[in-house]
Amino acid sequence: MTDGAAKETTGSEGEPERVVVRDKRRLDPETGEKREAVPAEKVISDVPETGDQPGAVLVEENSELAERTADLQRVTAEYANYRRRVERDREATLQLAKASLANELLGVLDDIERAEAHGDLNGAFKAVADKLIGTLNRAGLESFGKTGEEFDPSVHEAVQHSTSTDVTGPTVTLVMRQGYRFGERVLRPALVGVTDHGTESDDE
Repeated sequence: MTDGAAKETTGSEGEPERVVVRDKRRLDPETGEKREAVPAEKVISDVPETGDQPGAVLVEENSELAERTADLQRVTAEYANYRRRVERDREATLQLAKASLANELLGVLDDIERAEAHGDLNGAFKAVADKLIGTLNRAGLESFGKTGEEFDPSVHEAVQHSTSTDVTGPTVTLVMRQGYRFGERVLRPALVGVTDHGTESDDE
């Protein structure tokens, strides 16, 4: 074309060509006056508009975040409870094993006690005995059953009974065999003689 006009053709197979003519001349051919600048064509986005509003999207995302956070907190709490339960069970198993071992050694402690009563606990034997007793005590073993203690049927087994005005209530006055506990567990009761308040005639 002439006079600065441009022709553009577009089309595809099976479709008629579309002719677009743009007149780029700065002077109007009829009036000879300078033309005003033509504003650029607006670009139309090919992206379809969605019906979601930014505020609605933000609310939905916050809701999902709160839900995920709650799930994480629940899982964390469950794991912490599991860890505490495992630790508690492990400690209980360990204490049970210690108590079982200590119970097996009570006969040895009785031999040591008898040797001491007969004056035979001395020298190297005494050093070994003291070390064994100290180790068991540190592990949690505790002996009981001493004269003067108040009689307690939960830890004392009375095998002898008498009365006296020297006591105000049931009192251990004779220890035939010491008792032992490990923590709160009584491994064996103490064999004791018990004296209750009363006169000698009460024994008849």
